[in-house]
Amino acid sequence: MAANHFTDLREKLKSMTPHRDNYKKVSHHRDGGSEKRKYQDSGDEVCEYEELRESEARKVKGGITQVCVFTPEECTRIEEKIDEVVANGNEGLYKEHTVDRAPLRNKYFFGEGYTYGAQLEKRGPGQERLYSKGEVDEIPGWVYDLVINRLVAQGVIAEGFVNSAVINDYQPGGCIVSHVDPKHIFERPIVSVSFFSDSALCFGCKFQFKPIRVSEPVLYLPVRRGSVTMLSGYAADDITHCIRPQDIKKRRAVIILRKTRPNAPRLEANSMSSSANSLTERRRMLKAKRSHRKADPNAAHRPRILEMDKEQQRRSLLSRQQSHGDGGLENSWRRAEAASHYTPPHRVPTHRRVKMRRH
Repeated sequence: MAANHFTDLREKLKSMTPHRDNYKKVSHHRDGGSEKRKYQDSGDEVCEYEELRESEARKVKGGITQVCVFTPEECTRIEEKIDEVVANGNEGLYKEHTVDRAPLRNKYFFGEGYTYGAQLEKRGPGQERLYSKGEVDEIPGWVYDLVINRLVAQGVIAEGFVNSAVINDYQPGGCIVSHVDPKHIFERPIVSVSFFSDSALCFGCKFQFKPIRVSEPVLYLPVRRGSVTMLSGYAADDITHCIRPQDIKKRRAVIILRKTRPNAPRLEANSMSSSANSLTERRRMLKAKRSHRKADPNAAHRPRILEMDKEQQRRSLLSRQQSHGDGGLENSWRRAEAASHYTPPHRVPTHRRVKMRRH
């Protein structure tokens, strides 16, 4: 469920129209010598905001190309290969920077890998760097045979375009926060192929955490199993895209095919070792605060709860009581509710006399 929070567009609109802060306009007119006030509700703000969002959505659509290339049989074969990649990663058969693990989402870099997010020494767009050559595994042969060559034959991408392939493996409830693929690292278009299940790509969302909440997208783009999505222009450069937790209902994997720029900044070998040491030190310092409990295997098949509604819980308990004729549920709820509002009485501190001993 997306939360209704202000987006960048709304803030932008407000800064563009500061004179519209008062939603109601007051007009004065006289009728027979008596002054009357007439309040008029204006929908100009809402209309202008919606027009701005629609204009933004049209720009995003102009930079998106979607084609359905892979048949269900081809998808099944590719998905078996993705399972092999996951198994190899679990067995530790890949290089250190090939595999990047996160809650409910694992990334596998092939050909080229780069630093991002918490791996950056300096946060912010433009700070991403390619790893030095040889720090990630080469693109597997099956990716060329089953995916890249198929797209070249269909005229979707040019031959020799791809030198970076990333496999993102999502579990139900997994997500990737709003971002723009680094423009100083990758050329356009950004090509992604979806497998295992249908999902959606959202543009212009804003994430909030604890609990996780996502604002309404400017554009909601369904992505089907076996479909190819290409981002360029406005969709790739001027607006963020993300995958929301509520849009990953089943396991989903995506293969992202990109080409790195010839002048993309790259980490040197010595700087990599120092950054790796600092990252290890940072992880060691945070180790005590992190939970090492194993995930509940059944939790992957339950939708992630974004917000807890107390009233909804109460109604659910009441409905169960009515259906089963069990009055204990209502009583237990009232006891829990009373306990949550219970305030202990103020106690006057007692002074205990302490007997001193001589030594």
